Amino acid sequence: MPHEDSNIVLTKHEGLGNDFLIAVEPARPLTADDARAWCDRHRGVGADGLISLTSVVRGSATGAGLAVMALWNADGSAAEISGNGIRCVAQALAMHSGVCGPATFEVGTDAGLRRLSLDPTDDPHIVNVRVDMGSAGVGVADSTAWADLGVELIRQQGVDLGNPHLVALVDEPDRYDISVVGPKVEAAYPDGLNVHLAKVIDRHSVTMKVWERGSGVTEACGSGACAVGVATTDWGLVDSPITVNMPGGAVTVEVGETVHLTGPARFIARVEMP
Repeated sequence: MPHEDSNIVLTKHEGLGNDFLIAVEPARPLTADDARAWCDRHRGVGADGLISLTSVVRGSATGAGLAVMALWNADGSAAEISGNGIRCVAQALAMHSGVCGPATFEVGTDAGLRRLSLDPTDDPHIVNVRVDMGSAGVGVADSTAWADLGVELIRQQGVDLGNPHLVALVDEPDRYDISVVGPKVEAAYPDGLNVHLAKVIDRHSVTMKVWERGSGVTEACGSGACAVGVATTDWGLVDSPITVNMPGGAVTVEVGETVHLTGPARFIARVEMP
């Protein structure tokens, strides 16, 4: 099809297999219907979420680039923040601004302002991004569903990172089908939440499986990795920095007054939607 100025230009990125479609200053406001249509893996482009970036201001040599972010899950539900998604945002903003070297960005989200620091790698399609994810707050109440699901729970903790998480410490996450456990635990919470099964490996390493609100089973969850890092730190089981291993790969979580997340983002493709 010939190019039309009214086409919506998207770039597709992934962070450890958690993939997103990103529109920088789209030609029209995007909607939940766009997310459902475009994120569909059979009738659309396919992604775990859709991100719109507006009010974009290019950074200078002494200042950060600025943008405002809106995020929809694949089912069209709105999400406050995504740790993997916002790393992809940093790469999309760098590409949009023509930045090839290190860069910083400040992005307004429904979970608050987030500061991103991007560094290139030897692969031109991959960058590393460190995100200040803000302070962790007290999360949701404990779930009572574990025993009925056959999960041998060691302990659990709700963590609020601008979006809701429930971290369950178990002896071995692979013993349980997160596609069954996740939605049944989530169903008891009217606003939904992300459910994580975690295991401590050593003082600086944990592993986890992910159920994401609005997207289902994903290979990785950046904010979820932060939640697991916070919970296991609160329990006295790990020391920061923490390597959080997920099916899609590993990120680094630093727990302090605020929580920092460091991991890769990879550019996949440029797409035009009529």
